[in-house]
Amino acid sequence: MEEELKCPVCGSLFREPIILPCSHNVCLPCARTIAVQTPESEQHLPPLLHPRGPPPPAAAAAAAPGPGPGAAAGSAACPDSECAAGGGGGGGGGDHADKLSLHSETDSGYGSYTPSLKSPNGVRVLPLVPAPPGAAAAAAAPRGAGPASSSLTCPQCHRSASLDQRGLRGFQRNRLLEAIVQRYQQGRAAAAAAKCQLCDRSPAEPAAVLCEQCEVLYCAACQLRCHPARGPFAKHRLVPPPGQPGAPGGGDGGKGAGGGGGRKVPTCAEHDLENYSMYCVSCRSPVCYQCLEEGKHGKHEVKALGAMWKQHKAQLSQALNGVSDKAKEAKEFLVQLKNLLQQIQENGLDYEACLVAQCDALVDALTRQKAKLLTKVTKEREHKLKVVWDQINHCTLKLRQSTGLMEYCLEVIKENDPSGFLQISDALIKRVQVSQEQWVKGALEPKVSAEFDLTLDSEPLLQSIHQLDFIQMKFPFTVPPVPLLQLEKCCTRNNSVTLAWRMPPLSHNPVEGYILELDDGDGGQFREVYVGKETLCTIDGLHFNSTYNARVKAFNSSGVGPYSKTVILQTSDVAWFTFDPSSAHRDIVLSNDNQTATCNSYDDRVVLGTAAFSKGVHYWELHVDRYDNHPDPAFGIARINVVKDMMLGKDDKAWAMYVDNNRSWFMHCNSHTNRTEGGVSKGATVGVLLDLNKHNLTFYINGQQQGPPAFENVEGVFMPALSLNRNVQVTLHTGLEVPQCVKQPKLPNN
Repeated sequence: MEEELKCPVCGSLFREPIILPCSHNVCLPCARTIAVQTPESEQHLPPLLHPRGPPPPAAAAAAAPGPGPGAAAGSAACPDSECAAGGGGGGGGGDHADKLSLHSETDSGYGSYTPSLKSPNGVRVLPLVPAPPGAAAAAAAPRGAGPASSSLTCPQCHRSASLDQRGLRGFQRNRLLEAIVQRYQQGRAAAAAAKCQLCDRSPAEPAAVLCEQCEVLYCAACQLRCHPARGPFAKHRLVPPPGQPGAPGGGDGGKGAGGGGGRKVPTCAEHDLENYSMYCVSCRSPVCYQCLEEGKHGKHEVKALGAMWKQHKAQLSQALNGVSDKAKEAKEFLVQLKNLLQQIQENGLDYEACLVAQCDALVDALTRQKAKLLTKVTKEREHKLKVVWDQINHCTLKLRQSTGLMEYCLEVIKENDPSGFLQISDALIKRVQVSQEQWVKGALEPKVSAEFDLTLDSEPLLQSIHQLDFIQMKFPFTVPPVPLLQLEKCCTRNNSVTLAWRMPPLSHNPVEGYILELDDGDGGQFREVYVGKETLCTIDGLHFNSTYNARVKAFNSSGVGPYSKTVILQTSDVAWFTFDPSSAHRDIVLSNDNQTATCNSYDDRVVLGTAAFSKGVHYWELHVDRYDNHPDPAFGIARINVVKDMMLGKDDKAWAMYVDNNRSWFMHCNSHTNRTEGGVSKGATVGVLLDLNKHNLTFYINGQQQGPPAFENVEGVFMPALSLNRNVQVTLHTGLEVPQCVKQPKLPNN
């Protein structure tokens, strides 16, 4: 239940909790750190055009904690300086604080507090610093700006709420939650004088450490004797007992083509003084100008002599190519016949030895198959055990979550505060219903049975051994001839290639199938990619911007024929793709031929692209069509098995940049780094550059590079990825060239 009593901002137990309009709770001191104040005259400016400087005195007064109980509680709940500061320029020194926060090497945009499991994305907590000299006077001086309006974004659902003249005091206090927290703290304080649970002495010695895994309290002597820091205990975490400092939850060009220069130019046979200049198409002969004026060619169709000369040369060259191909085929056929003679001689000598080797191989194969079958039985057993253990762990986790929620709800029901209960009852009822829906039909049934569905049928093998004999061919067939590649039907699209072939005419040898082979796109060895009877095959999932070599051969019962000619195929330089509806989260809404994405939920959901990259350099852009209430969309790449019901980059299967209206952060494994100035708004363009040659990932916003390459040593197969909620809509643009010139990243002010 303790997680229910922790503030999502500071990660500590609630102090003076207030209820936001979205029904979530937050500490009053923490609410001051995430409240945002903006002059009304600047509310409609793009984020990067907001003037910097101290806000008016009213804003400073609203953001600064007073000396009352609220300020004291805030100091106790958020001891770190970054957790006790005003957010986004909430005080007179806001500009100075913002610069220091940008310059901080440890600030990733979240602050230095220890986040709880529910720590949100986009909660920006700035360190509290002294105001620079003259800041108070500058704040008091009139600036011509209108009154400041304040808003607060919920750290859990990211809904924004406007503050009235009362400020944060306009939100209702959650008295019921406050009472439960107080009672919980009293119960925890009662366990402060913890005693060792393994001592033989009476009374037991005070506990020195608590093992988080064993959940046992040890004194110093029992810890050395019963829980040494070696063996299976080496990975256990020992912490101070509850109630002591440091304990968990403690708050911490040349000549013409006609010939040489000395060659005599031929003249017309009928007009000696005239050179040939035209060609009569009807008579199929060259003519001169005078022949056209006086002779019989006057009404015939004529064309320029040079043009007809080039045309006929091209026709003859084309005809010669056909004859040359036939001649090459004849030579290859003669070579094939000579090789056949040699093969017959060699096969006759080797077949007796091969027969003995084949029989020995059958015995060895049976022995190996026995080992494989035993391995299958072992794998099946291990698989069943793993499935059952996974189901046990999954069910235990769900049960623990449900039990914690039940205990919290029972504590709520015990309270006698009707108004306080009604403040949170709707949200609790919804959470209980959602928790109940998690136990879907079949969730409490074993996924595997104890029986092994494995039956070994050895009877056909025994019959085959008794019937083992030579196969007598009724006809003297030989291996199939060389297949002919149909180059006019071979093509590439994106990272897939299509090949077509046929057998030569007048081929009398039967064909039972074909074997298509392809290299690795890098000049490596060939590998089989298709075996079957079809003469058209498409291979998907290849590398972009790569050159592949392909060849095919035919086979029948007599053996395998020779290879065809090798064809070279080049995959696309750039990738064209859309969002993938089949793998997207069910809350994702796609339109515009799956190029535009938004979401039905206020929570972040993930959608992937239809392309997969493992080699080369790739670039795509996403245009922000709609951006409401300052959400934090995330852009990047992911593996196919990424978790799709939370922000991109929170697990180890995704690398992303999440961004608000002012700044961006890089995130992987829920680790936030490289905070950079520059956010998004409606109409912004986010570019993603994946360089798998250098193994890094770079992001751009409106052509501005966001810091250095985001991630180094990125290797494997990745898909374009995006996470967003219902406040954002983006459109994908692909098939783009890699940007050659980019702007340098904007560095923070010193």
